[in-house]
Amino acid sequence: MEWEKNKNIIMIKEILKENNGYVTAKQVTQRGVHRMYLHIMQKLGLLEWVEYGIYIDPTKIEDKYFTFIARIENVTYSHMTALYFHGLSIKAPTNKYDITIKRGYHNKKLLEHNCFFVDKEIFELGRQYVETPMGNKVKAYDIERCICDIIKSKNRMDLDHVKYSVKQYIKRKDKNLTKLSMYAEKLGVKEEVMNFIELMYE
Repeated sequence: MEWEKNKNIIMIKEILKENNGYVTAKQVTQRGVHRMYLHIMQKLGLLEWVEYGIYIDPTKIEDKYFTFIARIENVTYSHMTALYFHGLSIKAPTNKYDITIKRGYHNKKLLEHNCFFVDKEIFELGRQYVETPMGNKVKAYDIERCICDIIKSKNRMDLDHVKYSVKQYIKRKDKNLTKLSMYAEKLGVKEEVMNFIELMYE
C-alpha cells in the first residue's frame, strides 16, 4: 500500500512506538509533520481519536488515567489517586480522581473530580512523572507529598483509607521521613503530619 511508504506516516508510527501506542498533535508538529496526517491515518484505520489532540493505536486499550490529564499542564494527580500509582492505596480510583490544580486555572470539566486548589509554589512541590498501571507516564505527586496531602485533607477522605496508606508508607524501605518533614513544613502541617505518622507506628 502507498501509505506504508509515506515518510510522514512512518514518522507517526515511530512516535506511537516511543509512547506506548499514543501520539498527540503536539508531538507530530514538533517532528515537522503536518497534523492532517493524523486524520489520514484515522481514516485508514491506523489511529483512533481519543480526545482533542490525542490519538491511540487501535490495537491498544485506552488508558483513562493518561488521556484524562495528558494535555492539562496545570493539573496533577494527587492524594489517593497518586498513591494508587505508587502502590499505596487500598483501592483503584474509578470515575472520580483526586487532582490538585494550580490556583487561577479554570476548567469546568475538572470540577466533576475531587479538586484541591493550591498556589504555584505549592503546586510544584513533589511534582513528577509516574507510571499508570498500563505503563504510561502522567503528572503526579511523589509519595511524601501525597502522604502530607491525605493527612492534611483527611476530613475530606475516608479515614480508614488514609490510615491504610500511611501504615503502608511506614513499612516501605524507601520512605524518606526527612523529605516528609520538609514537605509538611512547607505545607504548614508539620505537627499534624508527624503526630499522625507517630500514631500509625505499630
